[in-house]
Amino acid sequence: MTRTCWRTVTWCGVCVLIWCLFGGTTAWAQLTDKKALTLAVAKQMAAAAAAEAQKNNWNVVIAIVDDGGHLVYLERLDETQIGSIEVALQKAKSAASFKRPTKVLEDVLAGGRMAILTLPGAMPIEGGVPIALDGKVLGAIGVSGVTAQQDGQIAKAGVDALPKILGK
Repeated sequence: MTRTCWRTVTWCGVCVLIWCLFGGTTAWAQLTDKKALTLAVAKQMAAAAAAEAQKNNWNVVIAIVDDGGHLVYLERLDETQIGSIEVALQKAKSAASFKRPTKVLEDVLAGGRMAILTLPGAMPIEGGVPIALDGKVLGAIGVSGVTAQQDGQIAKAGVDALPKILGK
Protein backbone atom coordinates (compact mmCIF):
# COMPACT_ATOMS: atom_id res chain seq x y z
CA MET A 1 0.00 0.00 0.00
CA THR A 2 1.06 3.52 -0.56
CA ARG A 3 1.72 5.97 2.19
CA THR A 4 -1.53 7.86 1.36
CA CYS A 5 -3.61 4.69 1.69
CA TRP A 6 -2.15 3.96 5.14
CA ARG A 7 -2.91 7.50 6.29
CA THR A 8 -6.50 7.10 5.09
CA VAL A 9 -6.89 3.74 6.83
CA THR A 10 -5.39 5.14 10.04
CA TRP A 11 -7.59 8.25 9.90
CA CYS A 12 -10.72 6.13 9.33
CA GLY A 13 -9.77 3.92 12.26
CA VAL A 14 -9.38 6.95 14.51
CA CYS A 15 -12.77 8.29 13.39
CA VAL A 16 -14.47 4.95 14.11
CA LEU A 17 -12.81 4.82 17.53
CA ILE A 18 -13.97 8.35 18.37
CA TRP A 19 -17.53 7.55 17.25
CA CYS A 20 -17.57 4.38 19.33
CA LEU A 21 -16.31 6.17 22.40
CA PHE A 22 -18.39 9.32 22.17
CA GLY A 23 -20.99 9.07 19.43
CA GLY A 24 -22.42 5.80 20.68
CA THR A 25 -22.88 7.03 24.24
CA THR A 26 -26.32 8.42 23.44
CA ALA A 27 -27.58 4.96 22.53
CA TRP A 28 -25.74 3.43 25.48
CA ALA A 29 -27.32 5.92 27.89
CA GLN A 30 -30.75 4.73 26.78
CA LEU A 31 -30.10 1.29 28.25
CA THR A 32 -30.85 0.54 31.88
CA ASP A 33 -29.04 -1.52 34.42
CA LYS A 34 -31.08 -4.56 35.39
CA LYS A 35 -30.79 -6.46 38.64
CA ALA A 36 -30.89 -10.21 38.23
CA LEU A 37 -31.50 -13.07 40.58
CA THR A 38 -28.32 -15.08 41.14
CA LEU A 39 -28.02 -18.74 41.97
CA ALA A 40 -26.35 -17.88 45.30
CA VAL A 41 -29.28 -15.67 46.35
CA ALA A 42 -31.83 -18.22 45.10
CA LYS A 43 -30.18 -20.95 47.19
CA GLN A 44 -30.28 -18.76 50.30
CA MET A 45 -33.95 -17.91 49.75
CA ALA A 46 -34.72 -21.60 49.24
CA ALA A 47 -32.87 -22.38 52.48
CA ALA A 48 -35.04 -19.87 54.35
CA ALA A 49 -38.17 -21.39 52.83
CA ALA A 50 -36.97 -24.91 53.62
CA ALA A 51 -36.28 -23.90 57.23
CA GLU A 52 -39.89 -22.71 57.54
CA ALA A 53 -41.14 -26.00 56.08
CA GLN A 54 -38.90 -28.15 58.28
CA LYS A 55 -39.86 -26.18 61.38
CA ASN A 56 -43.44 -27.30 60.74
CA ASN A 57 -42.55 -30.82 59.55
CA TRP A 58 -43.87 -30.10 56.05
CA ASN A 59 -42.43 -31.85 53.02
CA VAL A 60 -42.44 -29.56 49.99
CA VAL A 61 -40.83 -28.66 46.70
CA ILE A 62 -39.39 -25.15 46.41
CA ALA A 63 -38.88 -23.71 42.92
CA ILE A 64 -37.25 -20.37 42.19
CA VAL A 65 -37.43 -18.79 38.74
CA ASP A 66 -36.00 -15.64 37.18
CA ASP A 67 -38.10 -12.76 35.84
CA GLY A 68 -38.69 -14.68 32.61
CA GLY A 69 -40.02 -17.71 34.46
CA HIS A 70 -36.92 -19.83 33.82
CA LEU A 71 -35.85 -22.19 36.56
CA VAL A 72 -32.92 -20.96 38.66
CA TYR A 73 -33.12 -23.41 41.57
CA LEU A 74 -35.30 -26.31 42.67
CA GLU A 75 -35.24 -28.19 45.95
CA ARG A 76 -37.37 -31.18 46.87
CA LEU A 77 -37.38 -32.00 50.56
CA ASP A 78 -37.25 -35.67 51.50
CA GLU A 79 -40.48 -37.63 51.15
CA THR A 80 -42.24 -34.95 49.06
CA GLN A 81 -44.49 -36.34 46.33
CA ILE A 82 -43.06 -35.91 42.83
CA GLY A 83 -46.28 -34.30 41.58
CA SER A 84 -45.36 -31.22 43.58
CA ILE A 85 -42.31 -30.55 41.40
CA GLU A 86 -44.33 -29.31 38.42
CA VAL A 87 -46.91 -27.58 40.63
CA ALA A 88 -44.21 -25.58 42.48
CA LEU A 89 -42.61 -24.62 39.18
CA GLN A 90 -45.92 -23.49 37.71
CA LYS A 91 -46.73 -21.43 40.81
CA ALA A 92 -43.36 -19.69 40.55
CA LYS A 93 -43.76 -19.06 36.80
CA SER A 94 -47.26 -17.68 37.32
CA ALA A 95 -46.15 -15.32 40.10
CA ALA A 96 -43.27 -14.06 37.94
CA SER A 97 -45.39 -13.65 34.81
CA PHE A 98 -48.27 -11.84 36.46
CA LYS A 99 -46.08 -9.99 39.00
CA ARG A 100 -48.35 -10.88 41.88
CA PRO A 101 -48.82 -13.71 44.35
CA THR A 102 -50.81 -16.63 43.03
CA LYS A 103 -53.09 -16.11 46.04
CA VAL A 104 -54.45 -13.04 44.22
CA LEU A 105 -55.39 -15.22 41.25
CA GLU A 106 -56.93 -17.79 43.60
CA ASP A 107 -59.04 -15.06 45.24
CA VAL A 108 -60.24 -13.83 41.84
CA LEU A 109 -61.30 -17.37 40.95
CA ALA A 110 -62.97 -17.85 44.34
CA GLY A 111 -64.86 -14.61 43.67
CA GLY A 112 -66.49 -16.28 40.68
CA ARG A 113 -64.32 -14.87 37.88
CA MET A 114 -63.80 -18.06 35.86
CA ALA A 115 -62.02 -16.18 33.05
CA ILE A 116 -58.85 -16.45 35.15
CA LEU A 117 -58.68 -20.09 34.04
CA THR A 118 -58.19 -19.00 30.41
CA LEU A 119 -55.10 -16.90 31.11
CA PRO A 120 -52.02 -18.67 29.71
CA GLY A 121 -49.74 -19.75 32.53
CA ALA A 122 -52.06 -18.65 35.33
CA MET A 123 -51.89 -20.96 38.35
CA PRO A 124 -54.68 -19.77 40.67
CA ILE A 125 -53.47 -21.64 43.75
CA GLU A 126 -51.67 -20.00 46.66
CA GLY A 127 -47.97 -20.74 46.99
CA GLY A 128 -46.33 -18.55 44.34
CA VAL A 129 -44.83 -15.22 45.42
CA PRO A 130 -42.89 -12.71 43.30
CA ILE A 131 -39.35 -11.77 44.34
CA ALA A 132 -39.02 -7.99 44.01
CA LEU A 133 -36.31 -5.44 44.70
CA ASP A 134 -36.86 -1.69 44.47
CA GLY A 135 -40.23 -2.26 42.84
CA LYS A 136 -38.85 -4.52 40.09
CA VAL A 137 -39.71 -8.22 39.88
CA LEU A 138 -36.53 -10.31 39.76
CA GLY A 139 -38.31 -13.65 39.71
CA ALA A 140 -40.56 -15.70 41.95
CA ILE A 141 -40.67 -18.58 44.37
CA GLY A 142 -43.22 -21.37 44.14
CA VAL A 143 -43.92 -23.99 46.80
CA SER A 144 -46.03 -27.13 46.67
CA GLY A 145 -46.53 -30.12 48.93
CA VAL A 146 -48.89 -29.19 51.74
CA THR A 147 -52.06 -27.07 51.80
CA ALA A 148 -52.14 -23.98 49.59
CA GLN A 149 -52.07 -21.71 52.65
CA GLN A 150 -49.06 -23.55 54.08
CA ASP A 151 -47.32 -23.42 50.68
CA GLY A 152 -47.89 -19.65 50.70
CA GLN A 153 -46.47 -19.34 54.21
CA ILE A 154 -43.30 -21.15 53.14
CA ALA A 155 -42.91 -19.11 49.94
CA LYS A 156 -43.34 -15.89 51.90
CA ALA A 157 -40.62 -16.98 54.33
CA GLY A 158 -38.25 -17.37 51.39
CA VAL A 159 -39.09 -13.96 49.95
CA ASP A 160 -38.97 -12.28 53.36
CA ALA A 161 -35.36 -13.47 53.72
CA LEU A 162 -34.20 -11.37 50.74
CA PRO A 163 -33.43 -8.13 52.65
CA LYS A 164 -31.32 -10.04 55.18
CA ILE A 165 -29.54 -11.93 52.38
CA LEU A 166 -28.72 -8.63 50.67
CA GLY A 167 -27.67 -7.01 53.95
CA LYS A 168 -30.50 -4.47 53.99
